[in-house]
Amino acid sequence: MKKRILSMLCAAALTVVTLNGCAASGETLADNDAIEQIAEEVVEEAESQEEVSEEVTEETTEEVTEDETTEAVEDSEDISEAEATEVSEDETVDNSRAYELLRIGSLKGPTTMGIVNMMKDSEEGKATGNYEFEMATQPDELASKLVAGELDIALIPANLASVLYNKTEGAISFVDINTLGVLYCVSGDESIKSVADLAGKTVVTTGQGATPEYSIRYLLDKNGVTDCTLDFKSEATEVAAVLENDPMSIAVLPQPFVTSLLMKNENVKVVFGLSDEWENLSERSQLVTGVTVVRNEYLDEHVDEVENFIDEHVASVVAATSDEERTAELIAEYGIIEKKEIAKAALPNCNIVCITGEAAGEILAGYLETLYEQDPKSVGGQLPDNDFYKLR
Repeated sequence: MKKRILSMLCAAALTVVTLNGCAASGETLADNDAIEQIAEEVVEEAESQEEVSEEVTEETTEEVTEDETTEAVEDSEDISEAEATEVSEDETVDNSRAYELLRIGSLKGPTTMGIVNMMKDSEEGKATGNYEFEMATQPDELASKLVAGELDIALIPANLASVLYNKTEGAISFVDINTLGVLYCVSGDESIKSVADLAGKTVVTTGQGATPEYSIRYLLDKNGVTDCTLDFKSEATEVAAVLENDPMSIAVLPQPFVTSLLMKNENVKVVFGLSDEWENLSERSQLVTGVTVVRNEYLDEHVDEVENFIDEHVASVVAATSDEERTAELIAEYGIIEKKEIAKAALPNCNIVCITGEAAGEILAGYLETLYEQDPKSVGGQLPDNDFYKLR
């Protein structure tokens, strides 16, 4: 009823405005007393109608029987429960929308294998975060998109993270370690047992200017091997093709390509893992293959999104290492590895992890220091400062 009174008052005001407008145009207009009288009549009429309405309402209320009141309450409760159920279901479906979009880039291999369960949860609406995923075959694809602001988080080689930090003057931060050593030396040559046996040999590998090259060169240098030739290929499939044609060749390959090759070629086997050779030489560092980094511009405004990602990354890795059957199915489904059988066989050897906090920072710092001592260019000319490890 108050709305009705307000409406009538507005009508009175409109009448006044209209009359004033007419006066401005030179037409005859009643004086101010007449205008006030119009307003009073409108209010009196409104009050009169309100009194009538209240009387009708009281009479109507008295006529409602006790049974009707009970029935109305029961209907209201049923409707409320139905609405509550609908709201609950909507909240479940739209739960991920509580977070801003987080664009994630990863490499086709162990890094994506570690987040494949998160990818599936996101696709099915079960993830807490709001994610968009992109998988690449080359690290530079992810690096360029991260720097351009087209990705918010990227899973990239450990040394590349340091290089990008330096090139962007600290525009990215370290989030977690996603894979440890995934590099293995494979050959049909049974005389090869360790890095020292590579003297005078040619080793076919990938990763020029990235983790594979710097890891191999560090191991060769520490073992006093100065005459080993590295023959770089652009793709792991090219390296595998060399061994298929000549099993006596020597190659360094990452997982899951190692498992795929061994399942196809019984004349080739793993002769040693680079992680084992690394740990034999260094007590203060581990071989780190992949890390996760975030753009600081995104992090500064979306700390909750990044922290939630870390939580879901941990959960995804736990799922990958505890349920290899389902994870292998997802790896094949998303095209990371063509066959489920190969994916399942490779998973235990991929060293998929999600190490966070202070422990992660210490491991990565030790690894980068080792690379820096061997070749400063491998980490971008200088070591990242403490701000790089702000999330630990």
